[in-house]
Order: sequence, then C-alpha cells, then structure tokens
Amino acid sequence: MTTLYLVRHGETLDNARHIMQGQVQGELNEVGIQQAEQLALQLKDEPIDAFVASDLKRSIDTCRILAVPHGKEVSTTPLLRERDWGSFTGRYIPDLQGVEWPDDVEPLDVLQARARRFLAYIKETYPNQHVLAVGHGIVNKAIQAVHLDKAMKEVERMTNCEVRILNL
Repeated sequence: MTTLYLVRHGETLDNARHIMQGQVQGELNEVGIQQAEQLALQLKDEPIDAFVASDLKRSIDTCRILAVPHGKEVSTTPLLRERDWGSFTGRYIPDLQGVEWPDDVEPLDVLQARARRFLAYIKETYPNQHVLAVGHGIVNKAIQAVHLDKAMKEVERMTNCEVRILNL
C-alpha cells in the first residue's frame, strides 16, 4: 500500500487578494512560507520517502520547504496542476458569483480523469512508499473525490498547507 500525504500549497499573494489563480505560477506570501515551515516541523518525523509537487511555482516552493527536514529532492508533475479556469483566471473571485461559466474552463470530467492518472502514477511510481504531494485546492479535491468515489461537492475544501492522508 502506498500512503499519500496530500497537501495544498501555502497561501499566495493572490489567495490573500481573492484572485482566481488557476494554472498561473503564483508566489507564496509570508503567511504561506510560515505555513509551510510549520507543517515541515509537524511532519519532520514522518517516514516520507518521496516529495512530489505540481509543476506550478507555489506548489514547488511549498514542497521544497516540506522536504528540507528529510533531505529529499522534489519531483514535479503537471498532473497535479490546478484546474484551468480559462478566462476566469486573474479575476476577483467575489465578482464571479452568479456569472455564467465560460467555455474555456477545464471540464470537471477532464479534471477528474487527470486526478485518476495522478493516483495511478503515484501507485505505480512509488509502490509501498510514503509520498508527500503538494497540489492545489480544486485538483486535490478531485483526487480525493476519485479516491473515495464521492462527488466533488462531498469533499471538504482544503485550507492552505492542510494535509490529508490517503491510503492507496
């Protein structure tokens, strides 16, 4: 059995400003760096064999901080990228309430298929290991929904630098 420590990246400048980031790189703010450092301390004694991050900067930076106590390198995968919000990207989130979704938002079935591929990748690449993976709010929700065979709306939203453990 592979154990997956699924983590959402630390708070970013755009999270704090309520801006829809999607697949832009993003930059951790001071709060996000502190969140990652605090989680690194909490997880320092966990038997983590590998560290994997989305290929977006905010996740890579978070994962690197988490990997420091373990002396491990971070590998990346586009399978962990956040949902592509299309023309919603860069918009102020409260302004999107009740707005019709544009056609260029990544469809839910495509996101969930990517989540399935991610879970298969982790199980195949890291059999019987403990893997910490840093992703994003919506893709992490999709990963959990697929793993638990639940609807996305049934999965609780993750806060920045929250960790959930999945036994694959």
